[in-house]
Amino acid sequence: MTTTIAPPPGPVPGGVAGDVDRVRAALAAQIPAKTTKNLLVGTWNLRAFGDLTHKWQSAQDDRPKRDWHALACIAEVVERFDVTAVQETRRDTTALFALLSLLGPRYQVIASDVTEGGPGNGERLAYVYDSERVQASGLVGELVLPKDARNDVDQFARTPYAAGFVRGATEFILTTVHVLWGKAPADRIGELTAFATWMRGWADRPDDWNHNLLVLGDFNLDRLDDPLFAAFASTGLWPPAELNTVPRTIFDDDRTNHQYDQIAWFSDPARPGAPSLLEGLTYTGHGGSFDFLPHALRDLTRNQVSWRLSDHYPLWLEFLA
Repeated sequence: MTTTIAPPPGPVPGGVAGDVDRVRAALAAQIPAKTTKNLLVGTWNLRAFGDLTHKWQSAQDDRPKRDWHALACIAEVVERFDVTAVQETRRDTTALFALLSLLGPRYQVIASDVTEGGPGNGERLAYVYDSERVQASGLVGELVLPKDARNDVDQFARTPYAAGFVRGATEFILTTVHVLWGKAPADRIGELTAFATWMRGWADRPDDWNHNLLVLGDFNLDRLDDPLFAAFASTGLWPPAELNTVPRTIFDDDRTNHQYDQIAWFSDPARPGAPSLLEGLTYTGHGGSFDFLPHALRDLTRNQVSWRLSDHYPLWLEFLA
């Protein structure tokens, strides 16, 4: 692992610069700018975010397909947020630290270790954050089920990862996860229920380090009206309505409006006027996903784009802090 990964020498190719400019303009049109009062939180499943081909544009026979062209576009998206939870970061951290080299020294990373075993898929979880806007509070931890936990799963396939941050005088804790896909949707219910139960217990414990808990990541939820979402929301976790209809993956269409990725906190959707378990953070009602397809790598198929950028769109919310 190294933190001194540099892009290929020489000028940035015109095609790369054009894509970066288009992505930057689209982000500016869709996502609020950083101000002295707001907090922008993102989450992004970056498909197989591990190794990197050290060219601006990978050739047909290159492995992996992700190159500096794609990474420059990814950096534009991540730079828009104060903190971004990244799923599918791999054991090989080449692309992760190359991303940091593009973002510059104000961006830092907090990452978990790899969850071992086949279901772990060689994945770790990471937070990339703007250290001039938010600071690490000192809290990090992995969620592990105790032996006597009453759940349908013995342990999380990929250990959820929590990290605390401070924005101004407000502390908040993000917990990110990439729920196991399994062979069928029913295979995910145990993990989703165990995760929701674990988080509710943490939120309710007195005198614990548990202020402003938010969850975000790839929960592999299918729809809002199915048992998977019911398991996710079983203890009061609820995403804002602005995320209900936005696409999650580049392969979604009107018939497959999946809800895989989410950002949520404990609230009561049946009581709109009731206070949530957030203090010092106010959700502004602004949130969504970002569709990068019209702006970057436009000469490639969606499958080809998925291995360079991702098959998931980034998801984001804005708060006042």
